Amino acid sequence: MSVKYKEFEHIISSQYRAEQEFLAEYQKGGYSFQKPYVKLNPYLIAPLTALILFETEQPTTVSITVKGKEEAGNIRFDFPEAKEHILPVYGLYGNYENEIELALANGEKNTLEIKTDELPDKVKQPTLFSTTPEYFQDNMMFVSPTSPAMTAAYDYRGEVRWYSPINFAFDLKRVKNGRLLIGTDRLMLPPYHTTGLYELGIIGKIYKEYRLPGGYHHDQFEMEDGNLLILTQDPPRGTVEDMCVLVDRKTGQILKKWDYQQILPQYPVGGSGSQDQHDWFHNNAVWYDKKTNSLTLSGRHQDAVININYETGKLNWIIGDPEGWPQDMVDKYFFKPVGDGDFDWQYEQHACVVLPDGDIMCFDNGHWRAKIKENYVPAKDNFSRGVRYRIDTEKMEIRQVWQYGKERGAEFFSTYICNVEYYGEGHYLVHSGGIGKYKGETCDTPPSRYVGDDLHYTEFNSITVELKDDVVMYEMQLPANYYRAEKLKLYCAEDILTFGQGEILGTLGVTEKFLTLPPTEEGGMVPEGYGVKVGLEEDRIIFKARFEKGQMVLLQLEGEEAYSYFIPTTKRPFLAMCVGTFLESDDRAVEFPVSREGLAGEFKVSLIIDEKKYDTGLTLHL
Repeated sequence: MSVKYKEFEHIISSQYRAEQEFLAEYQKGGYSFQKPYVKLNPYLIAPLTALILFETEQPTTVSITVKGKEEAGNIRFDFPEAKEHILPVYGLYGNYENEIELALANGEKNTLEIKTDELPDKVKQPTLFSTTPEYFQDNMMFVSPTSPAMTAAYDYRGEVRWYSPINFAFDLKRVKNGRLLIGTDRLMLPPYHTTGLYELGIIGKIYKEYRLPGGYHHDQFEMEDGNLLILTQDPPRGTVEDMCVLVDRKTGQILKKWDYQQILPQYPVGGSGSQDQHDWFHNNAVWYDKKTNSLTLSGRHQDAVININYETGKLNWIIGDPEGWPQDMVDKYFFKPVGDGDFDWQYEQHACVVLPDGDIMCFDNGHWRAKIKENYVPAKDNFSRGVRYRIDTEKMEIRQVWQYGKERGAEFFSTYICNVEYYGEGHYLVHSGGIGKYKGETCDTPPSRYVGDDLHYTEFNSITVELKDDVVMYEMQLPANYYRAEKLKLYCAEDILTFGQGEILGTLGVTEKFLTLPPTEEGGMVPEGYGVKVGLEEDRIIFKARFEKGQMVLLQLEGEEAYSYFIPTTKRPFLAMCVGTFLESDDRAVEFPVSREGLAGEFKVSLIIDEKKYDTGLTLHL
């Protein structure tokens, strides 16, 4: 058969099966403190983790020390009193005989060895690293990639102590239950919009997937009650990255929506150098501020950080260069720079943060650093930086009170991605993660867009800096692009491993049907040259193939009722390739998911290609 077909198990199902297997093995019995059960990479996607299980006759605390290559690299954690001991092991080194020391409350000790495999090439090694163990201690710097690399965590020496081969997307945040929220690896809309978010324990277990009809991109925020702000869109209307939703943490249901088309004028108003009609706002960050009950949103393609009322969605203010905006909006919503110090507007910014005193921080990418094409600043002469603005919403005045990065010039310049973090007054992280050169020249466009042969001519770099009172206390450079950097500890008392199957929450919605069918003639079996692949997931059908640009393609599911889906073969020229890890090297490659919601029964799969109808030979039982 010319069509390849495969069924895919959801990672949550795979992990549950793996968990059942290792628990069954453990429950055969005979495991004690001196001879515990040890399982490396128990949840399949975190190779530098392990699990130790044993019982003691009396309740006791247990401390674990994962030995470093030197004493400063030791990672220690104390587990609460119990008889049944479930001990996650974090911070193993790759390709190493790791030594693990266990100690009971009575002083009894046991030392184990765990051998790990070599790190994959996609786990990048630092090209420059500088800090001290006294300063960085047992923290890890997590980075999530946008170029060919893997999500990984680096210790005080720049050694990798955690990574995952899963193609996670966008931001990685620790939430109140100690787990991580990160974008799924399941592509929903090209080039990088995924099905939603995973809630992930450091051990690699996925407890929940939060799915959204419009998919997920860029950022999320945990509210005080645990519900989640998630950035999304409504694809059928033809625009992207211009909506935010509030999602119920327990059910995955959408509780509230904010639609920026109801708040702001669209293309070409306020347009940055990367704006188009399809991606007019490009929302890449969201922050809730309890003091003002407001949302602050970063819109890369309007060079604007905006603030809206949480309840009503009404616009409060805009930080940005007012060039190109209607005068009535400039008068009402924009700030006027004041003060005698240096001041620069931010352009195509990322990662807006509201500080405790109301100041606004963001990463000012500075892409083009102008609103008018004739004034664009080329990358080789440009700069990116972390910046802190002080705003007076009564007088509508703004002053720049701090920045870092301008002094480093093009070396620190990122056209896209990046973040800042606030750890306290004078204590900041500035992550310039999208640095690149193409054929030796500093990139004027995101380097993640380069695939295939172009990769040979592309140099990727990422610079992560932590500053305290304007002194650089930490710097790491990696030869890849990373969306954001987050400093976290591996062990967290709230991140408690619980057994049982994870949950798939929310909905992907019903995939839009194509209603007008062209006249067709029979074409027989679909030609092999199209490279058609069909994958069946628990909640989706995945269609992949190769077509020339502009070919007319419809996927048909024919059962008691027929469903037709339009397959786009003309790719949009995305000017903000924020994550390039889903890109295919073949320009003809097409991937299209169909939600299984609303589909039940037996369906014959056929294709209409340029007015010929082809049989795939496949019948799906849904």
